[in-house]
Amino acid sequence: MAFGHGKVILLGEHSVVHGRPALAVAVPRGAEITVVPAAPKLPATTLHIEPWNVSVDAGPAPNLGREPLQEALRVACGFYDDGRHFALSATVRLPSGAGMGSSAALGVAVLRALDDARGLTRSDDEIYQRSLAWEGVFHGNPSGVDNAMATHGGVGLFTRGSPLTPVVPRHPVRLVAAYSGASSDTKGMVESVARQFERNPEQVGRQFDAIGAIVMNGKLALEQGELRSLGQLMTMNHKLLAGLMLSTAALEEMITAAMEAGALGAKVTGAGGGGCMIALVDSVAQQQAVGDALRKLDKTVYDVESGS
Repeated sequence: MAFGHGKVILLGEHSVVHGRPALAVAVPRGAEITVVPAAPKLPATTLHIEPWNVSVDAGPAPNLGREPLQEALRVACGFYDDGRHFALSATVRLPSGAGMGSSAALGVAVLRALDDARGLTRSDDEIYQRSLAWEGVFHGNPSGVDNAMATHGGVGLFTRGSPLTPVVPRHPVRLVAAYSGASSDTKGMVESVARQFERNPEQVGRQFDAIGAIVMNGKLALEQGELRSLGQLMTMNHKLLAGLMLSTAALEEMITAAMEAGALGAKVTGAGGGGCMIALVDSVAQQQAVGDALRKLDKTVYDVESGS
């Protein structure tokens, strides 16, 4: 069984694309893949994904309506020149387009499964580098944070072009993640922020710098066990992201509900424009209360915990 982690970004969305750091937490949900040799009649590697009920192959004929996924599978298979084909069966336990790293989790799991099928063992760093090509198909200009967390797991500080730095929280990190019900267009949101930066590099650059400072303070808060400070930083980060037009009415309603239910802080996570929000809590009881408040809005809720 090959696996790739999902993730949530605690602090640092979008500015991470422009060279600032981001702080992220891997989630136990992700993508799991089993692999068997392809039937002799199949001329290419295939991938079937549950619960989406989606199938693609890496052959030359276009899989209409599934072209990005088919191209990503071709990219993954292109790392091997032995002519062998396999049937991959994936279970993805993350919502698609929700900011929880579903495409990166799937890509890392696919690459590990293709290695496993050949009896190969590759380092996490090699898997990370290869999975960047997979993510590029979907997101155009990925920062690398999603596939870094999908590969390595844990809690990490990520800066584009640098190795992931593990972060050891003093206390467990408890979060409530909730899906707004609307998918996020990561590529479109990244391009939107890039256009804002091009039009006003001084102002948007200052926003990126402010987010970068929030990230570094958040790392210290995690390491020192200052969860209330971390929550305040998350809320500050959200206001800066909202200023970049990355929030929505649904996300704002969810964030308000989480804070009123006792969350220490709450923000959009991922690309924005839809997808998920996260709320920081400091106990199981608080996690339940915040989750219940979000369920009352008919939102899908995921509890996330990373150990100290």
